[in-house]
Amino acid sequence: MINYIIRRLLYVIPVLLGVNILTFVLFFVVNTPDDMARMQLGDKHVTQAAVDNWKQQRGYHLPLLWNAQEAGLKKASNTIFFNKSVGLFVFDLGISDSGRDIVADITQRMWPSLAIAIPSLIFGVLANITFALLLIFYRSSALEFAGLFLCIALMSISGLFYIIAGQYFIGKLLALTPISGYAPGIDAFKFILLPVFIGVISGLGAGVRWYRTLFLEEAAKDYVRTARAKGLSELQVLFQHVLKNAMIPILTGIVVILPLLFMGSLITESFFGIPGLGSYTIDAISSQDFAIVRSMVFLGSFLYIIGLLMTDISYTLVDPRVRLN
Repeated sequence: MINYIIRRLLYVIPVLLGVNILTFVLFFVVNTPDDMARMQLGDKHVTQAAVDNWKQQRGYHLPLLWNAQEAGLKKASNTIFFNKSVGLFVFDLGISDSGRDIVADITQRMWPSLAIAIPSLIFGVLANITFALLLIFYRSSALEFAGLFLCIALMSISGLFYIIAGQYFIGKLLALTPISGYAPGIDAFKFILLPVFIGVISGLGAGVRWYRTLFLEEAAKDYVRTARAKGLSELQVLFQHVLKNAMIPILTGIVVILPLLFMGSLITESFFGIPGLGSYTIDAISSQDFAIVRSMVFLGSFLYIIGLLMTDISYTLVDPRVRLN
């Protein structure tokens, strides 16, 4: 297993390099350093001298990819791409184009994101598994058909509808929770309650159908028929056999997203005014802050790869037949 982990970690470098190059090219195809400077300075009639000074302070005065005026290796190293990319591989995210410490911002903003993401994941998985098992228990009945119809209806509704409807009915009409905002500490509970509830409900349709498919596949296998033939009740069969043996695909869906939890939700945080990493990324894109955008894309890609590695390792813990070489 150690050799497997080492090989997978070595794959991280070319993948992240490719992601970094793609992000760099896409960003600077749309924006030039002059455009970024004018956006950050915020003045309609900003002088070219102010633009040049802004670029000089942040390293955007250099050529993008190739510096023909230098000699040797400096042709490639004394460029915007090299200077802005090398530090990422040692997680030196540097300073944003607006002059803020990116690591400090991430450290501060990841807690609101986690406060929403972790409860949404836990309650979402529990709700999905519970309702999926309920549909299996009552399969081929009117309750199952009604449940499937409801799942399809939930999947057909845009996520924005859940947010807007939840804010209007629960936050405004019933006044049960604040519509938007955030507060640290114990006061955060009242602010995250509505986003978590909407997150669970909006994912219920697709989640229940996916888990139901997994359980149906397991329920059709020989060992389940043998368990029923031994006189086990349907509840014992579902919880002691079907659920247990469906844990590998369940872990695939859960473990792979664990490292991405603190990245935040772009839409949810923006609509609810949560100062998390999702809204942090949206604000960076709006203000054309390349330093933050590249850092968040790089960090998200790295965490996704780690999530895939954690998924493979978790297979060996659930199923002893799986061995990583």
